[in-house]
Amino acid sequence: MALTAGIVGLPNVGKSTLFNAITQAGAESANYPFCTIDPNVGIVEVPDHRLQKLTELVKPKKTIPTAFEFTDIAGIVKGASKGEGLGNKFLSHIREVDAICHVVRCFEDENITHVSGKVDPISDIETINLELILADLETVEKRIGRVQKMAKQKDKEAMYEYEILEKLKNAFESDQPARAVSFTEEQMKLVKQFHLLTIKPILYVANVSEDEVADASANEYVAKVREYAASEGAEVIVVCARIESEIAELEGEEKAMFLEELGIEQSGLDQLVRAAYDLLGLATYFTAGEQEVRAWTFTQGMKAPECAGIIHTDFERGFIRAETVSYEDLLAAKTMGAAREAGKVRLEGKEYIVKDGDVMHFRFNV
Repeated sequence: MALTAGIVGLPNVGKSTLFNAITQAGAESANYPFCTIDPNVGIVEVPDHRLQKLTELVKPKKTIPTAFEFTDIAGIVKGASKGEGLGNKFLSHIREVDAICHVVRCFEDENITHVSGKVDPISDIETINLELILADLETVEKRIGRVQKMAKQKDKEAMYEYEILEKLKNAFESDQPARAVSFTEEQMKLVKQFHLLTIKPILYVANVSEDEVADASANEYVAKVREYAASEGAEVIVVCARIESEIAELEGEEKAMFLEELGIEQSGLDQLVRAAYDLLGLATYFTAGEQEVRAWTFTQGMKAPECAGIIHTDFERGFIRAETVSYEDLLAAKTMGAAREAGKVRLEGKEYIVKDGDVMHFRFNV
C-alpha cells in the first residue's frame, strides 16, 4: 500500500539526520537551511516480532516484512505559505503525503544554528502549523469564491459546500487546523476533496540530546511538546537523531547490546515507524507457507477480498473464501495442521473484516 508519512520541521532540528537513520538513504545533512530541496523518499521495514516467530514455526525459504514509506521534506520557515524559503515547493510536497511527522528540536547545542536564534519547541511548532493553516486558508478562500454565487442562487450542492467551507475558514482564522474541526462522515468526504494540509494526522517527534534519550522526563522542552500535543490529541515520540544514526548501522545482537547500554528497550526509529503506521490506521496480516512467510499492510476495517487484492487484483476479483487463523492460535498450535484439528482455522467469506495478526490463505477463481 503506497501510504507515506512526511517528515517536516524547521531547518536544523535533526530532520534529515533522522531520515538518514530511518532509511540509510544518505539524504544530505548540513548545518544550514534548505540543504534538502527535493524530497527524499525512503522505504523502511515495519518492526514486527510476530514475523520472526512465524518464520521459526514455518521455516520458509524466505521471509518478507512489510514496509512503510517516509518522505524527507525540506525545512519550512516563517512565511513559507507566501513563498519564503522555497515555501510553496515544500508545501506542495507535504500535500502529497498521508501523515505528518513533525520533528521538533528539544536540545541545546551552540554548534548547531537555530533558524530563529534560540531553542523554543512550541514556537517552532506554531510557526509550521501556522504556515500550513495559512496555506489551507488560501485554498478555502479560493474555493469560496467559486461556490458563493451559486450558493446565493439557492443551489443545494453549492449551499452545502459553502457551509462547510465557512466552517473551515472560521477555524483557520482562529489558528485552528482542519483536523480540529468536527464533521460528519458525509461532510468529511467533501472535506477530503479539498486536499488540505492540516487535515492530515500528525505525530510530534521530540529530538533530544544523547544524554537525555534514556530518560527525557527531566527535559522541559519535551514536557512542553507533550502538553501541546495532548491539547490536540496527538502523540509524541522521543528520539535522539544522532544516536539513531549509530543504531541504524548495527544489526542483531550488536544492536540489542547497544540499546541495553543506553538503557533503551526499543530504538526511537522502531517506535516512530510503529507510531506512523498506527497513525494512519494501518495493520498487518500474514501469509505463511513453505515458499515464504510474508507480512502485508492493510487499512483497518478492510474486508477479506480487499486484503486479498493487496497481493494481486485477481485474488480480489475471483475471491471465494479465506482460510484464517489468528497469529496467537497458530503459535499455540505450532502447525497449521494442529490448528485445524483444534478448530482454530476458520473459513471466512466476503464480508469478513480482517484483523491485525490474521494468518490467511486465500482461495480464488478467475
